[in-house]
Amino acid sequence: MADPRTVSVVIPALNEAAAIAEVVRQLSGAAAWAEILVVDDGSSDDTAARATAAGARVLRHPYTKGNGAAVKTGIRAASGEYLLIMDGDGQHPPSDAVRLASRLGEYDLVVGARAPVTQAGLTRRAGNAVLNGLASFLTEREIPDLTSGFRAARRECLLEFLHLLPNGFSTPTTTTMAFVRAGYNVAFEPVDARQRVGESKIRLSRDGPKFLLIMMRVMTIFSPLRIFLPISVVSFLAGAAYALYTIIEQGKIPNGAVLLIMFAVIVFLVGLVSDQVAALRFDGRK
Repeated sequence: MADPRTVSVVIPALNEAAAIAEVVRQLSGAAAWAEILVVDDGSSDDTAARATAAGARVLRHPYTKGNGAAVKTGIRAASGEYLLIMDGDGQHPPSDAVRLASRLGEYDLVVGARAPVTQAGLTRRAGNAVLNGLASFLTEREIPDLTSGFRAARRECLLEFLHLLPNGFSTPTTTTMAFVRAGYNVAFEPVDARQRVGESKIRLSRDGPKFLLIMMRVMTIFSPLRIFLPISVVSFLAGAAYALYTIIEQGKIPNGAVLLIMFAVIVFLVGLVSDQVAALRFDGRK
């Protein structure tokens, strides 16, 4: 169990003036954290001033770089052995923050897994369910909430994957999959998300495809065969079935069947090479 005095709280914030002061005050009253660090991502309102007045240490981007960029700034600047990352919109009560932090030490990453009913909008819930299912298949581990930005982690481990983190809203996706595939201890702690103050900056139509691309990118780095092998098998079975059917009906093998089988072989070989590269990549990990 991590002592809160070893935990730095990192809050990326963009135009959260309506909520940030109360979030900082409630956190300060909940535990004796190492620090509360608010990274103002180029807000056009007085987010930075209100966070400073509430007692937070504030770092400010001169222009908006993205949620992930703000998180990376916080990771680099934090002084604690552990980090607790949460949004500045008031969704998560301080008691849940303390609960997540209490599981650090035993676990390298603790994710605040939101109940589906507390996630905003039916479309958002359906989209998250699809992402959770795909991530669970790719990582071979049940992932109940892939996109939750409410999480606590060992800072040393986060620094290991800092180069993989995007500047946008896919940082939770990347860290969850990277920690799982790298073999770190990962826990999912059930939490209830409250109604946020203001409007969400995530748009499923715009950010959903980005989440999918990030998942594929992380998996090709850590476990490429989980992507290449299913594609190869489907292509081979389709080609073999097409060839068998045409042989029975016409007594010959069609070019399309040959192309599908050749494609399957090529994808499989590329997957094998990628898997070897991924293995070599971690030979020197400590």
